[in-house]
Amino acid sequence: MLFLKYISDVWRDHYQQLRAELGDDEEGILRRMRYERFRLPPQSDFYTLYDQRTAPNIGELINTGLEKLEEQNPEKLAGVFRNIDFNSEANLGRTKQRNERLRHLLEDFHDPRLDMRPSRIGDLDVIGNAYEYLIERFASGAGKKAGEFYTPPEVSLLIAELLDPQPGELICDPACGSGSLLIKCARHVGSNDYAVYGQEANGATWALCMMNMFLHAINVTMHNIRWADTLKDPQLLGADPQSLRRFNVVVANPPFSLDKWGAEAAATDRFGRFRRGVPPTSKGDYAFISHMIETTFLDPQQHGRVGVIVPHGVLFRGGAEGRIRQQLIEENLLDAVIGLPDNLFYGTGIPAAILIFRRDKADASVLFVDASRDFAAGSNQNTLRPQDRARIVAAYRQRAFVDKYAYVADRAEIAANDYNLNIPRYVDTFEAQPPVDLPAVNQQIASLRADLHTLESQMQTYLKELGLDG
Repeated sequence: MLFLKYISDVWRDHYQQLRAELGDDEEGILRRMRYERFRLPPQSDFYTLYDQRTAPNIGELINTGLEKLEEQNPEKLAGVFRNIDFNSEANLGRTKQRNERLRHLLEDFHDPRLDMRPSRIGDLDVIGNAYEYLIERFASGAGKKAGEFYTPPEVSLLIAELLDPQPGELICDPACGSGSLLIKCARHVGSNDYAVYGQEANGATWALCMMNMFLHAINVTMHNIRWADTLKDPQLLGADPQSLRRFNVVVANPPFSLDKWGAEAAATDRFGRFRRGVPPTSKGDYAFISHMIETTFLDPQQHGRVGVIVPHGVLFRGGAEGRIRQQLIEENLLDAVIGLPDNLFYGTGIPAAILIFRRDKADASVLFVDASRDFAAGSNQNTLRPQDRARIVAAYRQRAFVDKYAYVADRAEIAANDYNLNIPRYVDTFEAQPPVDLPAVNQQIASLRADLHTLESQMQTYLKELGLDG
């Protein structure tokens, strides 16, 4: 409804501006309106639906409006509303209750304080921020499933700052969820000279992503953000359908240790994504990592780089994962391992790490950062503060030893650790305890024994008074 209200306000704003410019030339106004970002048929306009808010079939009218909006904007909105039903008895109740709820909803969005015309709000990203807020509130109540569609904004900002997308670059998220990582990377560029791409397996989440992009004024079409399983059916292809499209920046917060990700077909993958080895059937972490690396530009001059959020098991598990990890290190692709605090992500309290891979590394070193102790504690979720992000980014840029925080390891040291990337092997966070004052401890023990003897004597006296001694 927020999305529909926004489109309607933008359309109305532009119409009024053209009316002031062209007068009663309705044909000329409509001709100019064809160049709007979205084409808005009359039955899809929020205000038309508001005027019908007491209709006995208002849910059906809203559904029809959304359907017509899709039909008029197939390159941007085809399928976006297919999982949304304003006439659903299961979700909104029986007819009387449903109609009442929808009437209240339309009336709430008709509030003058929710006037979203560009001439009123200017360049402020009020609408995009409001939508992000709603998605975050949805995530906070969605439990374990939330991690599948939402990355906390401060983590998205951190990854954008670490990978530092530049003007002219292509940015991709192959597990894009509601699109927050892509949006933060796009905004980091500082201009509109970029292109974003993504893929999402869940249809409802893909719809969230598309609306999120439009509300943040990120220019995408159906060709940029695809609805399909990245590992089983990659849709972002190169000019040759047998090749994957390549990007400068690839980011993702994929589902942790995804089961049944498609291992049975990986050995014969037509794109050769799993040439370093096939990850375990029950843990798809390295499947996503392998895909992401294979979609970066090969030429170091194009600065292909990857930022991916992973569970800590990725750093040290053996078997096929250990062999893949070793080959990535030997190919000099791994650039940094950054440990994050516990309980940052919705749906899981386990700690996570960010792995950075680069095609343009200057040397064979790997930076390890233990940022697990720098955060603001919350009742439900912990958060990274701006100073926490700044410290991580500074450590990544400087690549220098910082006591109990950052360490730069060469390949020989990592090989000596059997290619185990567990952060405590490299960053010593041990805090020395002050020496024990043994005479003081003995004196305290003697004092406690004397107190105990006194209490035992008092207890015996009380027992005698009660006739319970012996």
